[in-house]
Amino acid sequence: MSKKEENIKKEKMPKEKKAKKEKVKKDKETSKFVQKIKKKWLIDGTKTLILILLIVAVFIAINIGMQNLDLTPIDLTQEKLYTLTDESKEKVKSIDKDVNIYFVGYSEDDSNLSLAKQYKNVNEKIVAEAVTVDNRPDLAGKYGIESGSTGIIVECGDRYKVLTSDDLVTYDSSTYETISIAEERLTSAIMLVTADEVPKVYFLEGYSDFSLSSNMSYLKAYLQNEITEVETLNILSTRNIPDDCDTLVITTPSKDFDDIATTAITDYINKGGNILWLNAAIGNAVELPNVNKILALYGVNPFEVGVIRETDSSKMMYNSPDLIMPDLGYSDITEDLYSNGVIFASPTKININEDELENLNVEETVLASTSENAYFRNDFKNDSLTATEGEETGTFTVGAELKKTLTEANEETGEEAKTSTLIIYGDNNFVSDYKLIDDLEYAAVQLAYNKDLVLNSLAYLSDREEDITARKSTGTVTYTATEQQDTIVRVIIFAVPIVIIIIGLIVWQKRRRKK
Repeated sequence: MSKKEENIKKEKMPKEKKAKKEKVKKDKETSKFVQKIKKKWLIDGTKTLILILLIVAVFIAINIGMQNLDLTPIDLTQEKLYTLTDESKEKVKSIDKDVNIYFVGYSEDDSNLSLAKQYKNVNEKIVAEAVTVDNRPDLAGKYGIESGSTGIIVECGDRYKVLTSDDLVTYDSSTYETISIAEERLTSAIMLVTADEVPKVYFLEGYSDFSLSSNMSYLKAYLQNEITEVETLNILSTRNIPDDCDTLVITTPSKDFDDIATTAITDYINKGGNILWLNAAIGNAVELPNVNKILALYGVNPFEVGVIRETDSSKMMYNSPDLIMPDLGYSDITEDLYSNGVIFASPTKININEDELENLNVEETVLASTSENAYFRNDFKNDSLTATEGEETGTFTVGAELKKTLTEANEETGEEAKTSTLIIYGDNNFVSDYKLIDDLEYAAVQLAYNKDLVLNSLAYLSDREEDITARKSTGTVTYTATEQQDTIVRVIIFAVPIVIIIIGLIVWQKRRRKK
């Protein structure tokens, strides 16, 4: 071996010895740590068992505690289908009567039952529970719920409302979506059974192609959710309008009223009756002298043949001049509709005789109108997208409230003024079953928003507070945790980490004291 190689070897030896010493030191430290674990934990199985049992006990205790708190389930649906709206909470919080909601034949983890239980958090007098025919045969017998079937009973004293599972949803045939209306049905049922008086609405039949039994089934479904009793009226059979009629609904007359109907409606108006009138555009001239006689009582001139079309792109739906998004006037009826608006389909103009209103003691409020760029077309063969020569242009009224004073208030006797109110819209299609838009994504738009204009109008005419925002319209549900799943998720997310942190702090504190 050369002298140079010997020098290199000598230099390496101290480094190898040093590395060997460090390795031995680490092995000793590791061995001490392992021995420490064995002595304190693995050898002492009792301590390990006690620690495990303690963690499990804390977990169970927190779980039970959270269940007793009756926390609101986590709602992950886009439209918050299983969370009460603030409007529903506001309506039920002042109820001072005991209300029981029995879910007969439902399981405890049913999502609609979880929704109903939230009423108690707002008002302790409203209690929802799941029962069976076996443990509550009295309910089954009283309300006709057979063994093996389900039903929801909303009960307050002698008044009640029975709902089925089908009542909590509706179906949109154009989008093939199931639409949840659970909250509105439950809230309306609660308000119905606790209300001192329930208004009654009659739909006049026999003079129009639009009726609840054929072309307005969607509206009928939503009307059943309201705090209102709804019936159809064949005036030739009754020969008058019933005394309990709070609002009469007249849909687009396709033929003239006969003398019996004209007399009955006139008498109804003179008694202070209110009317909601929906009138689609007229395609052909029809003589309607008696219909026009009724309208004239409020200063409304006969409807003309033709439709309104828009040219303002911001006032039409997807570049379709026939689908108009009118400007809404300020009123109790429209104040909550500004954000979503409404869509009229080929509406007609409402011609109001402004010069006659004062003589008729009628006060006008415009509820809906087109832009100033709209035009009225009566030549249906004209396919121009803009107004042509001779066509009327400008702002048209497509919705109005006309309040007629029949007798003035008398301060000496304290008698209040007697009035009759007509709310009239120049469209009927917008709340019909007809699909306004071919694109499936937007096909149910009238179902989502337009119904609220009519429902609010009926509520206003029936002298009750509107109930718009409890109406939910949605079809897509992603996922909603059940009450049990929700509790487990909350424990995993919140309780377990807290327990681990607490144990860590205890161990750290003990070690610190030993030092």
